[in-house]
Order: sequence, then structure tokens, then C-alpha cells
Amino acid sequence: MKIVSWNVNSVRARIENILNYIKDTNPDILFLQEIKTENINFPSEAFKKNGYNSYVFGQKSYNGVAFLSKCKITNVKNDLIKDKLKQSRIITGEILVNKKKIKLINIYVPNGNPIDSEKYEYKKSWLTSFVKKIKKELSLNPNLILSGDFNIIPEEIDVYDYNRYKNDALFKLEIRKKFRELINLGFNDVYRYFNKSKQEYTFWDYFAGSWQKNYGMRIDHFLVSNSLLENLISININKTPRSKSKPSDHTPIELEIN
Repeated sequence: MKIVSWNVNSVRARIENILNYIKDTNPDILFLQEIKTENINFPSEAFKKNGYNSYVFGQKSYNGVAFLSKCKITNVKNDLIKDKLKQSRIITGEILVNKKKIKLINIYVPNGNPIDSEKYEYKKSWLTSFVKKIKKELSLNPNLILSGDFNIIPEEIDVYDYNRYKNDALFKLEIRKKFRELINLGFNDVYRYFNKSKQEYTFWDYFAGSWQKNYGMRIDHFLVSNSLLENLISININKTPRSKSKPSDHTPIELEIN
């Protein structure tokens, strides 16, 4: 089974790119972030024609998360944590794989910049609530796949020049510690599980030729609970969609599990 996570930076603006991608790579499930549309305007019919059911938690113009899936996702919810700003940032659901009930958690973490603003306080509060909730979720079901745009650069190797990001909300030590707290609950960062020292990125800004210069960062992640490690086959950062015309500034990450 191929499960993909992709911050598409507006599902309607990137619809042709997304459709071409799913035709080329044939994923089973996609976690989409930053869909930037309300549920009613989500292009569900276009995806249905290509064999995908849509499960959407949208918001007008900003944020928003969704699942696209060939298989049925059950128990779909959008209330994992209480978001004090009521932003559309989490959608969850369940699938059965080899008689294992796996909970899927698709997230779009607040960016948090600038750090001297309420946006940074919101990010810290959001992550604190999230870590507490995931700890509880693990006690209910040990089989969790957590993915999305975390807006966290975990380590120095995960950005082209970490010195430039020391005072950025994506790389502040207290934010990176939240990521480590999640790992310590009983997860593996799947990319690092397979690639101990490889330097690859999932995001390149639109400005200053960042894509052409490979000035990127790894902020989109798959965290898989330890109970599912034996099911992992591979993980791949597929950079091809980032090179297309009118691309998202993020590119898909592809997880294969058996």
C-alpha cells in the first residue's frame, strides 16, 4: 500500500498537477494539507472519476486538510484537539490493513512566524495539546500513522543552512523538542529510519530561486508508531511535482507499507 502526504498549497489551483500525479504514481491514500477551500468547493467529483473517495475538513482561503483514498476510511473526524482559533488543521480516520486497525492522522501544524507574535504562541499551544492527545491515542490504539506538514525542521541536516533559521519558528529549539516528544512517545520518523544521514528536502520557497539552488528544508514527515515498523517497506521524497509548472512549494512524500 502506498500512502502519500502532500501540502498542495490550494487543491483547486493545483488540481491538474494533483490529477497527473495520481495517474502517474497510483497511490492508495493521499494526505493533503493546505487545501485552502471549503468542503463544498472541494473537487471531489474530479477525484471520484479517478477512483478516489474524498474526506475533507476545509476552510475558506486558508489551511484545510483532506484524505483521498481508494479504500474506505472509517470513523473520520476533525476534532482530535480543540483548536482555540477553530482552524482546519487535523483530520483522522481508520483503515484495516492485514486485520490491523490503523489510525491515520493528517495534520497541518501552524507555521508560527514571526516568533515575537501571537502566531508563535498559538503554534506552541497547538503542539502542546497535540502531543498530549497523541499520547492518549496511543493508549487506545498502538497502530498510528501520523503525517502532514509539521512546519518543523527536526535537525540541522534537515535544512540547507540551519544558521539562517535559528530564530525561525520552524527551527526554534523548543519547537524541535515538541517533535522529539512525539518521537519519544513511541514513533519513528520514517525518513530517518531509512536514511540516517541523507540530506533531502520536502519544501522549497518560491522566492530567490530556492528550488533551482536547492535551498530547501524537510518539514513534511511521516511518523509511524513502533508497532508498525515491521510493515514498513520504503519511503521516498518525490521531487518531480515540484519541478512542474505552477507547482506547490512542497512535494509529495511516499510511504510504502505491506
